[in-house]
Amino acid sequence: MTIRFHRDDVKVKEKVPLYQGFLSVYRYSLQHRLFSGDWSPEINRELMERGHAVVVIPYDPIRDQLVVLEQFRVGALDDKNGPWLFEFVAGMFDADESAEEVATRELEEEAGLKAKRLIYATSYYSSPGGTDEKLTIYIAEVDSQSAASFGGLPEEDEDIRVHVLPRTEVINMLEREEINNAASVIGLQWLLLHRDKMFSDQEQN
Repeated sequence: MTIRFHRDDVKVKEKVPLYQGFLSVYRYSLQHRLFSGDWSPEINRELMERGHAVVVIPYDPIRDQLVVLEQFRVGALDDKNGPWLFEFVAGMFDADESAEEVATRELEEEAGLKAKRLIYATSYYSSPGGTDEKLTIYIAEVDSQSAASFGGLPEEDEDIRVHVLPRTEVINMLEREEINNAASVIGLQWLLLHRDKMFSDQEQN
């Protein structure tokens, strides 16, 4: 039987803060168990502690429409399409919120929507070689006609334009790489894989 390693198979020798702010960076000195059964030499790794987030894909199965957000992202300054990305609703955890509470709050703040139901899709680490961020994705069944035209909180420097688009157009945007951030791509692909099973009895004929 294959032995699986766990947290006890890592020895953290030191954790040194390098920068602390909205994003905090630490240097870890650690050893971890090797597949041979020995321990690794002491190694150094920098880790950005970003915290965890929730992503919500708002989908209207009656009209076969998706609610897509457009907003500025500094990490995409050099993107060929510019740094205003097409994304879906997303937000960080506050205090002791559950993932469902984050999804509900962000859906209202960013798109003016309330979910008829939230469907858990999947969760994943965004880039575990350098950050601890883990994202949880939900599909929200919504009435797309209730979407706001703009969203976001000014006190959080959010300036969001809201688009209500046919699913076929959103698929075309994905294929044209106009939707090109990991959370949106993964969430959208999950919806497309499972849509027929989840919503087959609710679509317009």
